[in-house]
Amino acid sequence: MPDLVVDGGDKLCVQLLIELRGHVREAGPGAVIHLIATDPAAPVDLPAWCHMTGHAYLGRVEGAERPTYALRVAGDAKETQEAKPWHAA
Repeated sequence: MPDLVVDGGDKLCVQLLIELRGHVREAGPGAVIHLIATDPAAPVDLPAWCHMTGHAYLGRVEGAERPTYALRVAGDAKETQEAKPWHAA
């Protein structure tokens, strides 16, 4: 299964997580997603969101041209509210 790269550009983490949730659903369990994110909160918010939902945070991707973070999609992840990625569904 190839890695999926999601370019979040300059979006804030809340918008990134809302978009990331859709990519997670499409990619399916076991997929690795690389999220490019320049928001300074990303290194804190992404691992916290992964912990809350059950996805595996794999850390910052070394050697990437722009700040990039990896996660592995869990098959038994917890869903979050559509417009509020920090709230359980």
